This record gives sequence, structure tokens and C-alpha cells, in this order.
Amino acid sequence: MSMTDPVADMLTRIRNACSAGHRRVDIPTSKLKVEVARILRENHYIADFKVLDDGGRGVLRLYLKYYNEQPVIRELKRVSAPGLRRYVKCRELPRIKNGLGMAIVSTPKGLMTDRDARTANLGGELLAVIW
Repeated sequence: MSMTDPVADMLTRIRNACSAGHRRVDIPTSKLKVEVARILRENHYIADFKVLDDGGRGVLRLYLKYYNEQPVIRELKRVSAPGLRRYVKCRELPRIKNGLGMAIVSTPKGLMTDRDARTANLGGELLAVIW
């Protein structure tokens, strides 16, 4: 199976694992996905993540977070796609659920949340939104 959008695949795996009530989910690893995981952990959407050596490319294992038996991640959406990239200027960064959610933005200074991008006055590619 050829993977045209590995980030969308990652988000789908996380969504599926959350709705199935799994405690963790394994995803083929990449630098970008590790960065996404780091942002999810820093913003308390997941408990933790590890990169495991499986002798091949490696596996990114995310430990999901639940609150009152409900997944902390309620919604996870891919915004920009390989076929249709969505770029936003700093001023156009969306506010997700009045600041309760966050957007993940790929900026010239790396992956960051919409809040950090606003602070740094950076725009970039709007990868995903989460709340």
C-alpha cells in the first residue's frame, strides 16, 4: 500500500485507537510524526510517546490519554493535504474552539501550535486541528 499522506494516516490511527478505547497506538515513524507527537504531548493531548526500534524503520508508539473514560482527543482533522496544501499567514491562523483546541502549523522554524506561531509571528502550512 503506497502512503501518499503519512500524517493523515497517523491522525486516522489515533482517531481509531481513541474510539476503540485503546491505551496506545503504534505508527510507522518519521521525523515529522515524531514532531507531531511531541506537540500532542506538550499540549497534553497524549500521555507520552516513544520511538521503538523494530529493526526496520522504527515504530512511533503513542500512549493515549483519557479523562473520565473519554478520550482527551475529541476531534483530530487533517487540514492541508498533499493534493491541496493550506498555507496561512500569521494573522490568518485559526482559533480552534475559542482557543480550547489547537492547530498544528508547519512553519519555517519547525512544527508548532497556532499559539506559538502567533507569538513568533510566523505563518506556514496548516497541518491539522485538534480539540
